[in-house]
Amino acid sequence: MKKLIATALMTTALTAPAFAQDTISEFRIGLLGGENAQDRLASNECFRAYAEEALGVPTRLFTAADYNGVIQGLIGGTLDMAWLGASAYAAVYVEDPDAVEPVLVKTNLDGSFTYHSIGFARADSGITSLDDMEGQVFGFGDPNSTSGYLIPLVEIPAAGYPMEPGEFFSDVVFTGGHEQTIVAVANGDIAGGVTWADGLGDWEDGYNSGALRRASDAGLVDMNDLVEIWKSKPIPEGPIVLRSALPEDVKQTMFELTANLHANDEACAYGVAAGETAGFTPIGHEAYETIIAVRRSQMN
Repeated sequence: MKKLIATALMTTALTAPAFAQDTISEFRIGLLGGENAQDRLASNECFRAYAEEALGVPTRLFTAADYNGVIQGLIGGTLDMAWLGASAYAAVYVEDPDAVEPVLVKTNLDGSFTYHSIGFARADSGITSLDDMEGQVFGFGDPNSTSGYLIPLVEIPAAGYPMEPGEFFSDVVFTGGHEQTIVAVANGDIAGGVTWADGLGDWEDGYNSGALRRASDAGLVDMNDLVEIWKSKPIPEGPIVLRSALPEDVKQTMFELTANLHANDEACAYGVAAGETAGFTPIGHEAYETIIAVRRSQMN
């Protein structure tokens, strides 16, 4: 792989803890829930193969049924790397601040690293805004999702739409993940829900990247059958994290591999990033302090 990121930059982003391992015998990458396991594995297989070649040890992908499976794997040390949402990173940090290090973030085609929680409904439902959701069933994805729960849980009530079932929405339910929410709305099982997208490009494509783009690419939904009814303020894209106790050379290898993925294999980067991306750029803990504060506030 081409070396496009300077070693000095890598060592700035990665700090070896006192309890770091000397060697590894395998490398384990966790994939967040929200999409069926087969599709998640297929989208990330190219990256797994690159990692195995670069590290020289067996490298495995692990698909959890929900976000918490990956969160607990990172905290417990049974996973070495994952792309987390901002709220999932906050969950790890709140439980164990020393478990992982945020090192890289996916960037959009315009160079930004934010995305949105997107509220949506069926186009033939007559629902065009949250006002029209009164008395209807609203769907969240996963309780550890930023866009599928945490941000809409804060922003939608602040806009005047209480989330307590029966107060405005007839019911508020968890679907199990982003893909499940999209399918549930498309099938008419729930009237509306939230998922994530970068908010760039065309609605008909599912925007440039995100769960809608992935579902559209997979043929699960025709975006013309759906309509956007709400959009959150910009949310910081979640970080790619590495287990803090990994050997420093392993962390630097994976940092460089991921940072250069788009330049070396754009098609692979498309699958890993759930759509169009300008690549992955360094990021640190400070970018997520606001999300951590929001997460803590919801715990009280």
